Amino acid sequence: MKKYDFPKGFLWGGATAANQIEGGYKEGNKGLNIADVLPGGKERYNILMKPGFDFEIHEDLFFYPNHEAIDFYHRYEEDIALFAEMGFKAFRLSIAWTRIFPNGDESEPNEEGLAFYDRVFDELQKYGIEPVVTISHYEMPVHLVKEYGGWRNRKVVSFFERYAKAILGRYKDKVKYWMTFNEINSGLVMPINGLGFSYQSEEDKYQPTFQAYHHQLVASAIAVKACHELIPKSKIGCMLLFAPVYAYDSNPENVMYALQEEQLFNYFCGDVQVRGEYPAFIKRYFKEHRISLEILEGDLDLLKDGTVDYIGFSYYMSRTEKKVKSDADSSEGNIIGGVRNPFLETSDWGWEIDPEGLRISLNKLYDRYQKPLFVVENGLGAYDKEEEDGSIHDDYRIDYLREHIKAMGEAIEDGVELMGYTSWGCIDMVSMSTGEFSKRYGYIYVDKHDDGSGTMKRKKKKSFYWYKDVIESNGEKL
Repeated sequence: MKKYDFPKGFLWGGATAANQIEGGYKEGNKGLNIADVLPGGKERYNILMKPGFDFEIHEDLFFYPNHEAIDFYHRYEEDIALFAEMGFKAFRLSIAWTRIFPNGDESEPNEEGLAFYDRVFDELQKYGIEPVVTISHYEMPVHLVKEYGGWRNRKVVSFFERYAKAILGRYKDKVKYWMTFNEINSGLVMPINGLGFSYQSEEDKYQPTFQAYHHQLVASAIAVKACHELIPKSKIGCMLLFAPVYAYDSNPENVMYALQEEQLFNYFCGDVQVRGEYPAFIKRYFKEHRISLEILEGDLDLLKDGTVDYIGFSYYMSRTEKKVKSDADSSEGNIIGGVRNPFLETSDWGWEIDPEGLRISLNKLYDRYQKPLFVVENGLGAYDKEEEDGSIHDDYRIDYLREHIKAMGEAIEDGVELMGYTSWGCIDMVSMSTGEFSKRYGYIYVDKHDDGSGTMKRKKKKSFYWYKDVIESNGEKL
């Protein structure tokens, strides 16, 4: 068996998001965020992918799984103890914006929310686990959506700056690793989660989408500068949803089409956050879609001064594209589209499984940016079955993770500088895309079900012990 040389101090761990694990959606003076108004099941996916949404709670029509989630808000000590038992070196989590500023536009932060995360960070510190904190992970305050139109409104930049500086200042002695916006490029396919608005038709989406992006990229740069000033020894990164784009065949038109899709989705936001300027390829795109950004004096200097220290990214799948698509070859399971790749198998939810694509992604990103990389999301959503004795034999998850970790090992041998790996859903939680509990990613099973029933009891899966061995051996026991 080949042994891989993962660096000393490699940040092995797991990843979560506040809205998918915490629950307690009205406790501690918390306000409503976008996730709180998204129902569970297929209706959620339809809302995320189609125009028009009222951002209201309709309890007579829908079940809202994020309201209780897996109750990390009350059970964080138990959960962190389990992470420590696995040997986590790092735990990626997000701070819920609405716990700190319930409406988003207050002048002073909410002390109860700040104190909650103090307790969480203290608990992590007790076990020597480094928190890796995402400042904004699909948790925009609903008030900012309704009153201001989300990131389309320049005023939101100032609100975010106040929020970012509040948490950076509060936790400067407790958190070293930060990221600004989760999967910032996801707003190109899911503007509700990423940009905080729902456009009314496909035709009018381009101008507001990219104006919102400009505001968000400026806000990211402001947060990066503030982090460097407030916490000099910190590291702050961006976070991309990365999926390498393959051409369907060697037809040059399909190769060019795949290149353009990769430029827009994978590199537009990354180029601004890492290089500090808009990429050359976006000029033609703006011209063809009649996009004219309002850029204030000083914005471009901010972007140049607020570049990130590392690139965090999620990797779940690759994407195959051809210029002319048909219903027969569509790849509906892949949340970012494309056509079916005949060489790849799929998960229970239709996501194509491509470990080699992770190695390709790592090489592409490092070749482009020459910055340290951090795989902060990767995992397999699957149906898990409890056996009669209560055990859960998730060998399919172990196989998936093993092959992706091997791909990281190969990339390190290729010369890629890789900081760490926090697999997604180290504990079962609410699915972002479908609002289901049955789409499980974790090493830890949570007795919670799609209809909201369950005891919340935690249980170790087979993968729990496997990942523990991987961490203890620094990637040698695969």
